[in-house]
Amino acid sequence: MTGTVLCFGEMLLRLAAPDRGHLFQEARLDAHFGGAEANVAVALARLGEPAAVITTLPHGSLGDAALESVRAAGVDVARVKRTDGRLGLYFLSPPSGPRGAHIVYDRLDSSFAVAPSDAYDWPALLQGIDWLHLSGIIPAIAPEAARLSLDAIAAAKAAGVQVSFDGNFRASMWARWCVDPQQILVDHVAGADLLFGSHRDISLLLGEDFAGDTPDARRRACEAAFVRFPSLTCIASTARRVIDADTHELSARVDRRDAAFETETILVTQIVDRIGTGDAFAAGVLSRLDEGCEAAAHCGLAMAALKHATAGDHSRTTRADLAAFTGAPADVRR
Repeated sequence: MTGTVLCFGEMLLRLAAPDRGHLFQEARLDAHFGGAEANVAVALARLGEPAAVITTLPHGSLGDAALESVRAAGVDVARVKRTDGRLGLYFLSPPSGPRGAHIVYDRLDSSFAVAPSDAYDWPALLQGIDWLHLSGIIPAIAPEAARLSLDAIAAAKAAGVQVSFDGNFRASMWARWCVDPQQILVDHVAGADLLFGSHRDISLLLGEDFAGDTPDARRRACEAAFVRFPSLTCIASTARRVIDADTHELSARVDRRDAAFETETILVTQIVDRIGTGDAFAAGVLSRLDEGCEAAAHCGLAMAALKHATAGDHSRTTRADLAAFTGAPADVRR
């Protein structure tokens, strides 16, 4: 394991249409708590790895329940801030057959979004931490949130804490306030040691088109990113081909400056929930990064694949599940 990972970001309540229906087609919605960074912390903790989360949650029953959803998984929540305000929401129409998923956000002026720049005492919060994990979702919230995440990265670098950054590009969120977020994202990646991002993310960062249809093409994109960002030591990514809502092809790769490994493609079938699979992948990579590219890529792929079988944003995969994973349809374990 790479050490204790502190995951920083907004937690949300997800309200989803049941049974792969359209939103508000039926009288009920399925509720789950999530948030990209908190999802990573939960996935790590389920594996028995030390993980902590920092966020701002509102006082009241919704904030209490969100907090308990990560605490119950074994995540350290001692750094979570509580204030007055509201919890952000997002609404999900799940995919069905040829119809893709659709997400609508309702997170304006949430407790996390309006937290002032001095809400977090980073030198104190980073004590005992080996990795800070955050994502491109934070700066997409608002200009103030972008400054907040840059402050967190700067504090981590000053404290000798390694930074893991997931691109997690959210076009609908950026469109509210920034028509061209390239430079903001470049500023974030410039402070990262580990980037979770594909050739598409690298194309956005560098303003240059990179193909990603072959391992060699994906390697060329990573090499260009390593040249542009001297602090980057590792890039991890997945390649996905959607056949339909129930069937995807998935592979994973991990690139270092002097080495790379790409897994074989596996078939993921009978998909229950795709949301959070990228976060499970990130947790798998982080948990095995110190063992080399091959181990990290295989673990990330297994974590991502298994998350497809779990409803909600959070992974429930344990070390025993990982040990039993083969990439083939599973039989009963007795």
